[in-house]
Amino acid sequence: MENVSSHKYFILDGFNKLGVLRPVLFIPFFIMFIVSLSANSLLLYVIVSQRSLHSPMYILIAGMACVDLSLPVFFVPNMLLSFLFDWRGISLSGCLVQMYFLHLFGAFQSTLLLWMALDRYFAICTPLYYQESMALPRFLKFVIPLMIRNVFLVSLVVGLAGSLSFCFRNVLDHCFCEHMALVELACGSTAVNNLMGLISVFLIPVVDFIIITASYIVIFSSVLSSGKSGVKALHTCVTHIVVMTVSLIIILTAFLSYRIRNGLPSAVRVFFSIMYLFFPSCFNPIIYGIRTAEIRQHILKTLTCDYTLIKIYP
Repeated sequence: MENVSSHKYFILDGFNKLGVLRPVLFIPFFIMFIVSLSANSLLLYVIVSQRSLHSPMYILIAGMACVDLSLPVFFVPNMLLSFLFDWRGISLSGCLVQMYFLHLFGAFQSTLLLWMALDRYFAICTPLYYQESMALPRFLKFVIPLMIRNVFLVSLVVGLAGSLSFCFRNVLDHCFCEHMALVELACGSTAVNNLMGLISVFLIPVVDFIIITASYIVIFSSVLSSGKSGVKALHTCVTHIVVMTVSLIIILTAFLSYRIRNGLPSAVRVFFSIMYLFFPSCFNPIIYGIRTAEIRQHILKTLTCDYTLIKIYP
């Protein structure tokens, strides 16, 4: 029977054990937020404004910048206000909406890396057919199934969480509405929620990582066996693998810390949960902006022009 006393209002109490030092967290996370917004906006502006960067690889990087620009907006401002003014309340509906968009954009971060890996595979292993393979109608065959997967799994996970009753507690030991942090507060069985959470982790970031790794193994084999000068190709691939590996380690640590008994302090668990969303948003634009020569040149040109204009028209 449905519990009519189920809580509809929750308190986000992440890092509560820091006490009076909790407001200090505003400074590092605010700096990261500004870096994320500035770097992703600049990267997106450069790619959109330069026609020479309107190739599939750079369009995918622009897509990554859009996701990285949008994702922090759904939780960082609220988290910063919580640190600064101790505003910790959120309604159940607001919590579920926040959870949905955070997990959806988080899913697309790994999926965009998968699409980038496919782009590199076609460019390096089948260069003569690259334009044909990356033509929109054909590339949509890779895009649409993964989009449907992400939307379906995230909708199912959040929908199941929204169907729970919260009879006893309404204090989340977190800074945003993380799925398992909310599920832990539910009364009654949460076995289905736990199972679907694990399935979604396996079917999205883990499967994406496996496919990316397999595609890069094929790329490395192709480059080595053909004797081609593949330094630039390998350079790009290694960048993607490093980003995906670090992101996956953080994601698995955050997710499994709620499901496996461990001695991890709650502050560390909350920190990892924040970083699995925030880390890519801050460092993806820096990595792709600095390590991709064409983008780096246009960024430097844009910044130089802006600086010159400021000197001329102070």
